[in-house]
Amino acid sequence: MLEIRELRFRYAAHAPLVLDGVDLTLRDGEIGILLGRNGSGKTTLFKNILGIKKPESGSIRFDGEDLLSMKRRERARRIAYVPQSIHFGALSVFDTVLMGRVSYFGFKAGKEDEAAAAAILREMKLEDFAARNVEELSGGERQKIAIARALAQEPRLLVFDEPTGNLDIANEQLIVEEARRAAREKGIGILISLHDLNRALELGDRFFLMKDGKIRHAGGPEIVTEDALRETFDASLRLVELDGRKIVLS
Repeated sequence: MLEIRELRFRYAAHAPLVLDGVDLTLRDGEIGILLGRNGSGKTTLFKNILGIKKPESGSIRFDGEDLLSMKRRERARRIAYVPQSIHFGALSVFDTVLMGRVSYFGFKAGKEDEAAAAAILREMKLEDFAARNVEELSGGERQKIAIARALAQEPRLLVFDEPTGNLDIANEQLIVEEARRAAREKGIGILISLHDLNRALELGDRFFLMKDGKIRHAGGPEIVTEDALRETFDASLRLVELDGRKIVLS
């Protein structure tokens, strides 16, 4: 379980706070959706969770352990990151996925690491791509490889930053299904930043609506209301129900 309490961060000593007392709880196997306008603090929050930035105050704990004092390699065994823009270099798909094991093997992969990478490729039905140059693949295929590489870390938490931002509808659905499968079948907690509100409502178990460095609303789908969306995005949005699902209309 990820537990963030009273997290504060600023980029310079006398700069304004970018994270201003953030509280967030995400349980194993839950998909949490982080929603907010650009500049609300979402990416900065991810950087603090991943250890790229260090907060001014507050705590980040995972399964009861203090992430802020944890060494980078130990953190990488618990948390994996899938960015929106992915640059792998001219590696084969197999070697790219194998790189997800670096926190385990250091400089040279062992047989266990190779077996783990092969197992992930089988699991995600990517065996036929194993020898392909990853840079020759489509955007959706590369995104799927990025998820495979992240899963090879055997993490307990996956962090996605706008994973569907540059994809067509078919590949968006593929990524959504992979995220859902990882959460349900592996019990992995997933924290995702999304701009597409309808995709968010389709995917999420818990929602965190962020504005001005604070989580203003947190909870299940019931907290996503017209008033909450208006406050978060400074825009008038309508919510309707269709076949038992909430749909956002602008």
